[in-house]
Amino acid sequence: MPFLELSLTVRAAQQPAAEDALNDLGALSITLQDADAQTPDEQAIFEPGVGELPLWPTITLHALFDEHADRRGLTEALGELLPWLEPDRLLFREVADQNWERVWMDQYQPMLFGRRLWIYPWNIEPPTHDEHGDDASVDRSSTSMRVVVRLDPGLAFGSGTHPTTALCLEWLDGLDMAGKTVIDYGCGSGILAIAALKLGAASAVGIDNDPQALTASADNARRNGVAERLALYLPQDFCGQIAPADPAPTALAHPCTSPADVFLANILAGPLIELAPTFAAAAKPHAPFAISGILAGQQDELLRHYAEWFDELRVDRREDWVRISGRRR
Repeated sequence: MPFLELSLTVRAAQQPAAEDALNDLGALSITLQDADAQTPDEQAIFEPGVGELPLWPTITLHALFDEHADRRGLTEALGELLPWLEPDRLLFREVADQNWERVWMDQYQPMLFGRRLWIYPWNIEPPTHDEHGDDASVDRSSTSMRVVVRLDPGLAFGSGTHPTTALCLEWLDGLDMAGKTVIDYGCGSGILAIAALKLGAASAVGIDNDPQALTASADNARRNGVAERLALYLPQDFCGQIAPADPAPTALAHPCTSPADVFLANILAGPLIELAPTFAAAAKPHAPFAISGILAGQQDELLRHYAEWFDELRVDRREDWVRISGRRR
C-alpha cells in the first residue's frame, strides 16, 4: 500500500522534540537525513554511536503515515506540539510501497577495500578463478587472494558505503589477522567483525546497543559461515565486566570481554572519548586498534585523550571523516 510522507527540517537541538511529536501522532517510521546535503547520495545514514543517533547541524525528518492520514490534522497537531515550527515548512508527498530490501540489493555493487577484501551484496555471486578464462588483463594473483564478505545489512547500519566503514575495512585488510581475537564495538551489520574473521581471525566479539543490529550481525555471520566464531553482546554485558585500564588491564571475568589482539570501534566522537578507558582495557598490550566515526576537526581532542593508553597514533582521512589508529601501550 502507498504511504503519506511528512518531511520537516529542524535544528539539531530541536530534533528530539520533533521526533517525539511525530511518534505521538502515529508515525510508522522516521528517517533522519542531513538537511544541508547537496544530493541524495550525500545524505548518508551512518553507524550510530552507542546510545546516540547520527545528527547534523540541521536535520530533515521524513515520517511515514498511513495513506489516509489527515494532512490538515497533522499540521494543526504539530503546530500545538511544536509551536516554534513554521507550518509552511511541512512537506507532504505520497510514497509508493516498495520492497526496500530489494531496492538496496539492486543498487548496491561489489566494492574492494585494500588489496583483497571485497564486500558483495548477497544477490551477486563473486567471480571464480575459472570464470576469467584466458583474459590476460585479469590479475590472477589478486583473484586468488580475494576475500569476500557477503552482506545484507537488514535493519542495521554498515554496508561499506560510508567513509568511516570504508576506513576501518581498509585498515583491517592491511593487518595480519591470522589466529587473532577481535573486538568490534558498535558492530551494526557485523561487517567489520565478519571481515576480520574472513581475513583469518580466530574469533570475534561484536557489541552494539541495538538488538536489531545484533540480529543482523548474527544473520550475516551465518551467511558467511563464521557464526560459530562470532559472539554478540549488548554494551552492558561488555562495559559492566571490564577491568580498569590503569595501571593495566587484567583478565576479565566474562568471556566476551577478554582483552583482544585487535580492537576497533566505529561509533562517534563523544562515546569514543567516554569509553577510552574501557577500550584500553579491552586491548592486549601492543594490540593494534582503530577508532572511527570521527568528523574532521575532532581528531585533536581524541588524539590527546587516547595518547594516555595508545602509541603510534596516526590519522587517516576520507572525505569529511577520519580514522585514528595505533597500538595499545
